[in-house]
Amino acid sequence: MVDENERAPSPEETLRLIERQRADTVKRLRGDPLLQYVPWGVAWALGFTAFFLHYGLDGRPYAPITETHALAVLMGAQVLAGAVAAYGIVKMSGQTRGDNSARGMMYGYTWFAGFLLVAVIATRISPLLPPAETGLVWAGASLLVVGILYMAGGAIWLDWRMFFVGAWVVAVDAIGVLLGPGWHALLTAVLLGGGFIVAGLWFRRRP
Repeated sequence: MVDENERAPSPEETLRLIERQRADTVKRLRGDPLLQYVPWGVAWALGFTAFFLHYGLDGRPYAPITETHALAVLMGAQVLAGAVAAYGIVKMSGQTRGDNSARGMMYGYTWFAGFLLVAVIATRISPLLPPAETGLVWAGASLLVVGILYMAGGAIWLDWRMFFVGAWVVAVDAIGVLLGPGWHALLTAVLLGGGFIVAGLWFRRRP
């Protein structure tokens, strides 16, 4: 007599088990969305809100926050976000070998090269611009690198959600640059800062 607990699983149960294991594997290889999105969302929400209060929408500050103070808030928050994100990348990379590991390493170097070039270009042309426009060049160029590399990462790993997040960053960045420093800071804080927080929570809940 065959024990009910030892019976062979049905085809439907086998398919469900395979799909669950596949989803768990993909989730481990892609990393934790909370670490990939939420830290950057919080950093941008805080930092660009400070810049928005400094610039205002009509060129008049909304709060007694200097550009130096706003930059300190943004850079400090981004350093913390980078540390959290780096932990997530190291944790994710430790589970991959071969081509995937090499692909991730080259992708990481691409981020470094992109921001290095932004620093070189912005440093070269900043003395030629008013302070507000200088900040817009730095912010706009940096977010351009972020958006393009998110789209490239989505293409490399066939991750459509990462690709569309990158496209969203590029779109918001472009609109903000056209509208000016105050609007760029506001749109970045709300639509990118808040958007990344929502995306991280949503992707975590619905992998």
